[in-house]
Amino acid sequence: MHRVLLGMVFATSSCPTLLLGQANSAGLTRQVFVAESSFAASMAKRDLEAFAGMLSEEAVFFADTGALRGKTAVVEGWRKFFVGEVPFSWEPEVIEVLPSGTLALSSGPVRDPSGTRVGTFNSIWRREPDGRWRVIFDKGGPACTPERKLPRDS
Repeated sequence: MHRVLLGMVFATSSCPTLLLGQANSAGLTRQVFVAESSFAASMAKRDLEAFAGMLSEEAVFFADTGALRGKTAVVEGWRKFFVGEVPFSWEPEVIEVLPSGTLALSSGPVRDPSGTRVGTFNSIWRREPDGRWRVIFDKGGPACTPERKLPRDS
């Protein structure tokens, strides 16, 4: 079976950097990629019901005003984002799955409607007893670009 090597470390700029890390099952990594992509598609399609279906009953989403705790609170807190124009989009860039196949991290850019990167999302997924991956934690952060390291003048 093929293995996928993905990992994430945080540089001094707090920007995620893709590095080789612990080997994970390619199948599990693909499952989380599909789940995260479907989650993002629910926003693009304006489908709050599909969005809700990707949430664990225990989901915690961090916001500027505090944490939204539980699926119902998250859905109510995010309802405003499903009205009118699509306010933002996201896509997975990094996925890391525990060897046990029970928890996974996905992270990547958040973009405004023009496509400009305005943030970075970090989601923790749990494989539920029914075999489906659902979000248990979600926290966004500021947009960042990798620091450019230039040689110092002598």
